Amino acid sequence: MATGIEAMVDLRRMTAQDLAAAHALSSEQKWPHRIEDWEMLFGLGFGYVVERDGDVIGTAMAWLYGADAATLGMVIVSPRAQGMGLGRRLMEAVLADLGDRTVLLNATDEGAPLYRKLGFEPIGPVFQHQGAAFAVPMAELIPDERVRPLGAKDMGVLRDLARRATGMDRDALLDALVPGAQGVVLTRSNEPVGFALFRRFGRGYVVGPTIAPDTGGAKALISHWLGSNAGMFCRLDIPEESGLGGWLDELGLPCVGRVMRMVRGPMPKADPAITTFSLTTQALG
Repeated sequence: MATGIEAMVDLRRMTAQDLAAAHALSSEQKWPHRIEDWEMLFGLGFGYVVERDGDVIGTAMAWLYGADAATLGMVIVSPRAQGMGLGRRLMEAVLADLGDRTVLLNATDEGAPLYRKLGFEPIGPVFQHQGAAFAVPMAELIPDERVRPLGAKDMGVLRDLARRATGMDRDALLDALVPGAQGVVLTRSNEPVGFALFRRFGRGYVVGPTIAPDTGGAKALISHWLGSNAGMFCRLDIPEESGLGGWLDELGLPCVGRVMRMVRGPMPKADPAITTFSLTTQALG
């Protein structure tokens, strides 16, 4: 017979019918996700919920990238149910389904101790920059460099660049994101070398993923979206090594938060010649 916590809550797979309750949980935490953002995340991955007396009081989700890697996120436990070990139960359920895959996540300060106990190690911080009162000068392009609109024939290029930048198969993610996003491609001598997507998310718009061979290329891509959307609320989540933090601050997009990237298992082998400068979302990486 179940006793204690096990008798008080039920742990089960997340369904589409749970998304409204999941959205209420993230709103309770002051997270910006819209119900549409939850729907996108659910469509791309899977998750678990814990419920008590029919009310969802916790969530955790994961997204698969090929046969060897995944990201994990949207780990939320309602304040009224914290201290019961529910975060750990949710994490263990998701990790059991992920098996031997390398798993990456972005941890808040509150969540990091649990993730360490579950075998995750820190990689480096990710900084959240956002705002609407920004001013963007015209991008300085190098000779033979161009930022052009994303075309229907570019999907193969995007998939290849994303694989190289992350060391993971991100094809399904891009196939889902691109139809609902605007995109630009960075070319040098007419060869595609980077891209950036711009799409609705949270309070406004997110610029990401941004993938480029160097900081100059990333600035050219990001400047295109910020420069053509002045006054709109925009967000970028950037790894520390991107080197873009000071530049975004100067533009009027201040840093408003930080999470720690963590990994369990061997890091995917990325191509050092190309880098992810801003994330798709903190959950999806």
